[in-house]
Amino acid sequence: MPFSLLDVIALSCFFICWIGYTWFARKKAKTTNCVARCLHQHRIHWMYEVIGRDIRVGEAALLANLERNIAFFASSTLLILAGVLTLFAQVEKLESVIGSIPFAEFPNHAIIQLKLSLLASIFVMSFFQFTWSMRQYGFVNVMIGACPYDNSDNNPNLQKYAEQMATVQDQAAHSYNYGLRSYYFSIAALCWFFHPLSFMLASLCVVYTLYNREFNSKTVRAITMGQMHLEHERSIKLAKLNLPATTDNKSK
Repeated sequence: MPFSLLDVIALSCFFICWIGYTWFARKKAKTTNCVARCLHQHRIHWMYEVIGRDIRVGEAALLANLERNIAFFASSTLLILAGVLTLFAQVEKLESVIGSIPFAEFPNHAIIQLKLSLLASIFVMSFFQFTWSMRQYGFVNVMIGACPYDNSDNNPNLQKYAEQMATVQDQAAHSYNYGLRSYYFSIAALCWFFHPLSFMLASLCVVYTLYNREFNSKTVRAITMGQMHLEHERSIKLAKLNLPATTDNKSK
């Protein structure tokens, strides 16, 4: 049997780490300050400010910059995917390369094809996430273009509209994040070519790295403090206008 029990355990560990961390991060973000939660609040403040700006060239430039970053990853994903698919015709050479690496598991033709299929599937999914993110940022551009100008900060209907713009932008950022997360886990999948144990270890290292960066980094603390300062400034602004604060702490 070319597919050993250790390979099954390693592949199961990989999917548990990926799916489990995605579920964990989504749930924890609802109650804990993290990159996704705090940036959603920043986006709400940003869209509130958009309402009071008659000329929105700055917003167009910022969104265009975000779209360029995603377009780079989307095009790079296609190039990587083409390279992975090309390797299907070079399995014998790939076996000889892997067999020459010290401590690497003895290569098997069927297993190599399965590992390549896993990599190809990861990058296909990543491409779909990046392109969907680009489309959603385009939707945000349309919503900003349709948003009326009002600098009174006294229009609850437009404030709700601003929150919906922030929600669409937040969903676009989530898709971008999922695409980047696919890149992280593709590195773990690459380790499967050497040995199933390295595959499992790399999967756990990816989860550890993602958790530290998204929940326990200096960047998260700085963004959280920035959110608090923005909320304070907005409460002062609304107090001068004798209006109730509208920004909540909900996060998608």
